[in-house]
Amino acid sequence: MSTDEAWDRVLVEPEELAARLERGGRVVLLDVRGSMTGPPGRPEHEAGHLPGAVFVDLETELSGPHGPGGGRHRLPDPDAFQAVMRAAGVDGDVPVVAYDGATSLYAARLWWLLTDAGHPDVRVLDGGYAGWVAAGLPVETGPVVVAAPGRFVARPGQRERVWAEDILAGLDAPVVDVRAANRYRGETEPFDPVAGHIPGALNRPAADLLDERSRFRPAAEIAAAFAGVDAPVLYCGSGVTAAQALLALESAGLEGGRIYPGSWSDWLSDPTRAVATGAEGDETVQRRG
Repeated sequence: MSTDEAWDRVLVEPEELAARLERGGRVVLLDVRGSMTGPPGRPEHEAGHLPGAVFVDLETELSGPHGPGGGRHRLPDPDAFQAVMRAAGVDGDVPVVAYDGATSLYAARLWWLLTDAGHPDVRVLDGGYAGWVAAGLPVETGPVVVAAPGRFVARPGQRERVWAEDILAGLDAPVVDVRAANRYRGETEPFDPVAGHIPGALNRPAADLLDERSRFRPAAEIAAAFAGVDAPVLYCGSGVTAAQALLALESAGLEGGRIYPGSWSDWLSDPTRAVATGAEGDETVQRRG
């Protein structure tokens, strides 16, 4: 596969990105490292990042303020998102590569937001910063100062979204929970007040779509994991992992997937919505209100 052919894919390997940068190709690099249970990622970024990469924070810049409905990671206000992207140097006609620590979890969120907002040329660095370092590629330290703001115009809604009302009304598509199996079954819930899943949802954990190096599995393996589950509606706890699963599907050439952005945390915001516990095909549905 030539470098140009590789560049046509939604994922880019460290060596492919490095080769493009060495040839002088214009690319905006965005570092989206962080942790849902740990400190912000900016200190990690300043300790070492891809040369020229600009840090973007999931919690404060890629999510809206907390409020009723919408989930724990509400979609950002379009104008605020556009301002963040412009401050990071994003233009509508320059490719963007997003990366995080390794798993592409946070990078997938940015990939989804940017493509939903109409950017035509967005990729994710497979294996993230860990993969870049493992390949022996150069890094730099300290904050990055953007030479000039970008001119990106955000037009959200380019990707079809699904909300709770759509699911309740009935969908001609499978609803798939991409959280870990124990969370799906309702055995544990580290983030939200009620454990379980949306009644009738299938379970295909997004973590299973990554290999031991935190890179996405080959297309055939991803397709096998979703065999018989065509054009799914994906959800997780707050919409972030759902984007990671959608990225996996599109990396395997599986189109038509959609996201429920608010996911489980939004579903729980209305106490009249039922919840289910138990294994796929053997669930118990509980009415809450």
